[in-house]
Amino acid sequence: MGSRACTGGERGQASVEWIALVLLVALALAVAIAAGFRPPVAGLARALGHALVCAVRLGECGHDSELVATYGPELAGLVRGHAPEIRYEAGMTALPVDFRSCRGPVCGNGPASGEVWESDTGEPATGFVRVIDCRQPETAPVGVDCSGERAGHLYLQYWLFYENSTSWGRTHEDDWEGYQVRAGPGAAQARATSHHGYNHGGGPGSWPSDAGIARRAAWGPELGHLYVSGGSHAGHVTEWRDHVLRAARNERTRWHPSLDRLRATRHGPRWTPARRLRLIPLESLSVADRATRFAVSPPWRKTVYRDPEWEGT
Repeated sequence: MGSRACTGGERGQASVEWIALVLLVALALAVAIAAGFRPPVAGLARALGHALVCAVRLGECGHDSELVATYGPELAGLVRGHAPEIRYEAGMTALPVDFRSCRGPVCGNGPASGEVWESDTGEPATGFVRVIDCRQPETAPVGVDCSGERAGHLYLQYWLFYENSTSWGRTHEDDWEGYQVRAGPGAAQARATSHHGYNHGGGPGSWPSDAGIARRAAWGPELGHLYVSGGSHAGHVTEWRDHVLRAARNERTRWHPSLDRLRATRHGPRWTPARRLRLIPLESLSVADRATRFAVSPPWRKTVYRDPEWEGT
């Protein structure tokens, strides 16, 4: 596994270009703030931090050129800044990949532990992104719902494609799972798809939505992590084992013997850093790409693609 670095004169050029990008982002944010928009502090810090790191660490030059070309420097910085670190359940080998170049287990699996950002065949860990900017509802694209509570928010959707899924005793080809951020006045919030609904903290409290019995928005504080379950790839924002450990401490009871195992693995043995996740704008996909046949509905055919507050998946 590894990343390709720029060489020779490309390095100096890339450094200058990224420093210019940082200045453009800062200028765009200054204009936005002057117009009354208040960007989320945490996401802003991560976005500017990433741009500065890219300017210094020349091996990352051009990493987000697709984002900048599609969204411009301000939104591209926010998309990168809010991208989550992916933490996988122990034993998983699946990776989110680009469906256009990888369909099947041969190219969609990688190492079972450690920092992972490429499959065994060199496919990069990939997330597809979608931006719904409701900060100015009157300029929202046709067909996008920015009414009511949506007005004034910036929605960032991250969609992960896996080659198959096993849940509730059934296996099917193809799987799309999502992680979404809602940024606006105040702190940013996040949620993750889990079968039929959305999760924030995972655990038994989310089982009704997992089973499709009830739907819920499930927004909660953005923590910068996406926890992925093995097999189904269902996600949640907060590691539910932390809640188990906290309950055990608060109740001062003798817990199940697996408590030590949970404590030892609470951060998981396998993860993809956010900076290593290749991000591809869904808006940039061609007509042929969107015509790809999947066993499940792709993001652009889901209601939430047009209505960012939709509670179904």
